[in-house]
Amino acid sequence: MSPKPSENGIDGDDERDEEENSEEEEVEEEEEDEPRLKYQRMSASVPSLLSADAATCIAVAERMIALGTHGGAVHILDFLGNQVKEFAAHTAAVNDLCFDTDGEYVGSCSDDGSVVINSLFTDERMKFEYHRPMKAIALDPDYARTSSRRFVTGGLAGQLYLNVKKWLGYRDQVLHSGEGPIHAVKWRTSLVAWANDTGVKVYDASNDQRITFIERRRGIPRPELLLPHIVWQDDSLLVIGWGTSVKIALIRTTQSKGANGTYKHMSMSSLNQVDIVASFQTSYFISGIAPFGDSLVILAYIPGEEDGEKDFSSTIPSRQGNAQRPEVRVVTWNNDELATDALPVHGFEHYKAKDYSLAHAPFSGSSYAGGQWAAGDEPLYYIVSPKDVVIAKPRDAEDHINWLLQHGWHEKALEAVEANQGQSELLDEVGSRYLDYLIVERKYAEAASLCPKLLRGSASAWERWVFHFAHLRQLPVLVPYIPTENPRLRDTAYEVALVALATNPYFHKDLLSTVKSWPPRIYSTTPVFSAIEPQINTSSMTDPLKEALAELYVIDGQHDKAFALYADLMKPDLFDFIEKHNLHDAVHEKVLQLMMIDCKRAVLLLIQQRDLIPPSEVVSQLIAARDKCDYRYFLHLYLHSLFEVNLHAGKDYHDMQVELYADYDPKMLLTFLRSSQHYTLEKAYEICVKKDLLKEQVFILGRMGNVKQALAVIINRLGDIEEAIEFVSMQQDDELWEELIKQSFHKPEMVGVLLEHTVGNLDPLYIVNMLPNDLEIPRLRDRLVKIVTDYRTETSLRHGCNDILKADCMNLLVKYYKEAKRGVCLSDEVDDVSSRRGEKSVSHLGERTMSMKSVEVKSKTRGGGRCCICFDPFSILNVSIIAFFCCHAYHTTCLMESSISVGGKKEAGVIAQRTASYDEYPYGVNDDYEDEEEEEEEDATSGALRMRCILCTTAAG
Repeated sequence: MSPKPSENGIDGDDERDEEENSEEEEVEEEEEDEPRLKYQRMSASVPSLLSADAATCIAVAERMIALGTHGGAVHILDFLGNQVKEFAAHTAAVNDLCFDTDGEYVGSCSDDGSVVINSLFTDERMKFEYHRPMKAIALDPDYARTSSRRFVTGGLAGQLYLNVKKWLGYRDQVLHSGEGPIHAVKWRTSLVAWANDTGVKVYDASNDQRITFIERRRGIPRPELLLPHIVWQDDSLLVIGWGTSVKIALIRTTQSKGANGTYKHMSMSSLNQVDIVASFQTSYFISGIAPFGDSLVILAYIPGEEDGEKDFSSTIPSRQGNAQRPEVRVVTWNNDELATDALPVHGFEHYKAKDYSLAHAPFSGSSYAGGQWAAGDEPLYYIVSPKDVVIAKPRDAEDHINWLLQHGWHEKALEAVEANQGQSELLDEVGSRYLDYLIVERKYAEAASLCPKLLRGSASAWERWVFHFAHLRQLPVLVPYIPTENPRLRDTAYEVALVALATNPYFHKDLLSTVKSWPPRIYSTTPVFSAIEPQINTSSMTDPLKEALAELYVIDGQHDKAFALYADLMKPDLFDFIEKHNLHDAVHEKVLQLMMIDCKRAVLLLIQQRDLIPPSEVVSQLIAARDKCDYRYFLHLYLHSLFEVNLHAGKDYHDMQVELYADYDPKMLLTFLRSSQHYTLEKAYEICVKKDLLKEQVFILGRMGNVKQALAVIINRLGDIEEAIEFVSMQQDDELWEELIKQSFHKPEMVGVLLEHTVGNLDPLYIVNMLPNDLEIPRLRDRLVKIVTDYRTETSLRHGCNDILKADCMNLLVKYYKEAKRGVCLSDEVDDVSSRRGEKSVSHLGERTMSMKSVEVKSKTRGGGRCCICFDPFSILNVSIIAFFCCHAYHTTCLMESSISVGGKKEAGVIAQRTASYDEYPYGVNDDYEDEEEEEEEDATSGALRMRCILCTTAAG
C-alpha cells in the first residue's frame, strides 16, 4: 500500500537511514539571546608590536588609532592594524592618549612625568615636563584650529593643569588640586570633566567656571585599584563608570553653539545644574564604559571564585592566575542586560581590572533602530588588554541572519533577509539552509511550500530539489509548486513529478488537477502511461486516475480511449466530447452509460446513429444492465423515439413496447396500437386487461373481430354511448346496430342519446319501432324534435351537394368537349420555332405539347401513320399535318382541298388562316387565337363555317 500523506508530507520510509537511536532524554535549552556585537582581533602589525611590549591605552580618531605601550611608545595605526607611524614619546608606560577633533594631533602622558603632543602630518612635537607621573590628558577639541593650543592634564600630584599657549610661551594654570590624584579627564566642547579620589567635577573652560561636582559613591575600592571611567555621550550627557557604579549625568550649561561653531554665553539667573538621569549598581567591576545608542557598552571584569562571597566594595581584584574572562555587556540605563559576551583574550587569567581599557570611535547621537545598524553608521569599540586589541562592532543584518541560522531559526532568518532586501546570494544561502533544515526535520510540506519563495527563477535549483524530493519519495508534496514557466524545467522533471503522483493513490486527485493545469508541451505522456496502465483493472485504479488517464489520452490524440474512460466516469459533457471528436463509432459499446448520463440526449444520439448502432444492440445492452438501472424506462424512451421516426424500425420489439407503454405512457398506447401491425393481439389484450385499459381493449377486440365484446366493454365499462355509436358506425354491420339497440334498452338515457346520434347512420324510425311501449325515455320530445331538425338539415345538405356535383360534372364535360374538338398542327419546323420562344410561351404550352405527342402516337395506331384522305405516309411528304383528338390526321393541303370542295372558298380561307397560325405557334395556338375560337363558338349560331374532321361526325364548331 502506498504511504499516506500527512501534514508534513508522506508518511513512511524515505531513502535516508531510518534507524533511530533508542529514546533519548530531551534537554530543553534556554533560549539564547542574540549578541549585539561581533568581535575580531586586530591583526596586521598589532601582534608583532605587542609580542615584545604590552598595550596600556588606546585612543580612536576619525581616520586612525593611537596605541600606547608599557615601553613608552605611541603607535599610530590604521583601522586594519597596520602601523602608520611610531613615536618614542616616553621612557615609561603611557597612561593616556587623546586626539583632537580633526585628528591632526595626538597627546600622550606617562609615568615619566611628561606630556608629549605630536603632529601626525608634520614634524611638530611639544613635550612638557611635570616631574610626577601623569595619569590623564585631554586636548582641546579645537586644538588644531586655535592658536591657544590648550590641553588639560593631571596625575599623582593631585593637580589638574590647563596648559595654554600665550605670547611668552606655554603657561600652566592649575584648575584644581588638593583632592588626590587625577585619574581621568575628558574634554567636550567647552566642558572639561575629571575624576579624582572624591568624585567627578565639571569645569566650563569658556567662562572659567566650575559647574558641578558628582560625588564618588561610598564603598567603591580605591581608585588605584579600580580606576574611574568617564565618557561624553553627547554635549550634555556624561557617563561615569566607577567600580561597580554607573551614573549618567545631564549637564545644564549657560552656552549655546553659534552658527560658526563657536560657543556663546547665555544669560541665566541661576547657577549651572546637573541632573543624574540614570544610576545603577553592577555585580561586576567596570573596566571601561561607552555609549551604545540608547544603551551602554560596559567592559566587565568578573571577580574570581575566592572573591565571590566577599563584599565588592572592600575586595581587591582577583589574584593573578585566577581571573575570569572579561565580558562585554550591553545594558540599558536601567541595568537591563541586552547581551553578554565573554572575550577570549590572551592571558586573561593573569590580568586585573585596571589592565583593561575600552575606547570607542566618535559616535554622535542614537542611530540604533530595529535591532541592526545601518551601514556606515555603526560605532566601533576597541577592547585593550596587555597583549590583545579586540575590535567590537554592532552586528549587521548578515550577522543577525547567520546567528539565526546557527540557532535553527531559519524562518526568522528568511524574514530578516526579506526585510533587509538582502543580496540574492545571501537569500540563496538562507533558502538552501532552510530547506535542508526542514528536510532533516521531515517537514516536507512546509519545505515544498517555501520553494517558490526560496528558489525563485533558478531552473537548476528547481530541478535539483525536484530530484531530491523524488529521492526522498516526497515529490507529490512539491508538485503543486513546480513552475511551468519562468523558469521552465526540463521535460524529465515534469515527467518524474507526474509519475510520482500516478503511483500513489492518495495523490491521484492532485495528478488530475496537475494534468489539467500543466501545458501539454512541457512533458511527454509516454512515461505517465507506463506508470498508469499497469494499474488498470486493479484496486489502485481510482476515478481521479481514470480521468487523468483520459486527459492524457486526449493530449496524445487517442480520443476513443478517452471516450471509454469518460463514459465509465459518467462525465456530463460526454455528448459534447462525442460531437467534437466525431466518436459515433465508439458509442455502440457504451449505450448504458450514455443513457444514465442523459437519457434524452442519448436517445437522440442513438436514433440519429441507428445505422451504426442497430436497435438490436441497444436493446440487448439495456436488457443486460437490468441490475444496474431502470432499464425498462430507458427501453421505453428509446423504442418510443424509434417508433416515432420509423414505424417499422423496431418491429421486433413491438410486443415489448406494448407493455412499456402500458407502464410508462398509457396515453400513447392507443396511438401505438392503431399505428403498428407488428404486435401480437392476444398478448396486447392481456396486458390491457391487466392494466385495465378499456379503450385499448375495445380497439384490440375490434381488430380481433370480437366487435360484440368490444361493444359490451364500451357500454358496460366505459358507459360512453357516443363512442359506442362511433364504433358501430366504423364497423358498418347492421347486426351490430341491433346489438347496440338491444343493449341500450336497459338504459333509457342511452336510448335517448342513441336517437340523437343516429341521424345519418340509421333510420330513427327503425329504433322507435323497436322500442317497447312502456319504455320511458328522458326528454323524448326534445330529442324527437332534434331528430327531425337534423334530418331536414341533412336532407337539405344532400340536395345542395347533389346540385353542386351535377354542375361540376357538366362544366367538366363542356371543358372536355372543347378540348376534344380542336385540331393540332404538326410540322418539321416545330423545334426551330420553339427554341425562339420565351419561357412564358414554353411553360404555357408544355401541357399541350404532351397531348399532341400522344395524339400523334394514337393517330399512327388508328391511321397507320397515313393521311386519312390521300393515305400517303406522313414521312414521305415534307408538309404540315393537322391532327384531331378523334385520332384522325391529315396533310394540311389535303384537308384544305377537301374543305374547299365541300364548303367552298370561304371555309378554305379560314383553314388557310388557321394553318398559318399553327405554323407560327407550334403545338397549338396562342391566347389570342383561343379568344378567336371562343368568338367563333359564339358565332356558331349565326351559321359561320367550321373546320371539322372529314371522317367523323364530330366537327370543330
